Amino acid sequence: MGKANGRSEVEKAALDLEHELPAGDGDDSVAAVSAESPASESDLQKLKAERDSLLDRLARAQAEFENARRRASKEQQEFRDYAVADAIKSLLPVVDSLERALQVKSDAAELRSGVELIYKQLQAALAKLSVQPIASKGEVFDPRYHEAIEMVDTTEAPDHQVIEELQRGYKFKDRLLRPAMVKVASNHGK
Repeated sequence: MGKANGRSEVEKAALDLEHELPAGDGDDSVAAVSAESPASESDLQKLKAERDSLLDRLARAQAEFENARRRASKEQQEFRDYAVADAIKSLLPVVDSLERALQVKSDAAELRSGVELIYKQLQAALAKLSVQPIASKGEVFDPRYHEAIEMVDTTEAPDHQVIEELQRGYKFKDRLLRPAMVKVASNHGK
């Protein structure tokens, strides 16, 4: 709640309410009103009680709102943590396979087939998490999904076609995680 001239907005509202009462200064106005009529003093007491009740309700509502905001923030953080933990669980079998592959003493052909198996396992885990690779080679260059590293003068491919993928790009559902780094054909002058 903001402070203006050292007073809270609630205090200012209370003072405004008192100023709406018959003219006078604070307690002097109460004495003046009570001298005029006993019914006015009773009305003043009722208004002060109502003001105090409203101020109390306002303070409680503000506290409830702040508690709800904190609770929602905590729940959002817990949800993010749970989602990350779930993603990590799906990648752990890939880590296990890599560890086993590193422990085995074998020739290059066996090692290659083991790495290919681990690669397929990793691709399956990513697909389960809704991560898709971005198609690049042979596609028309799309700056939304591709990052051109080099323009290659060639007549073997149409202009602006991706001729080589240097690093695969990925997207999560429809959101870009990382653009594909590519070489793009350029045959303007040919």
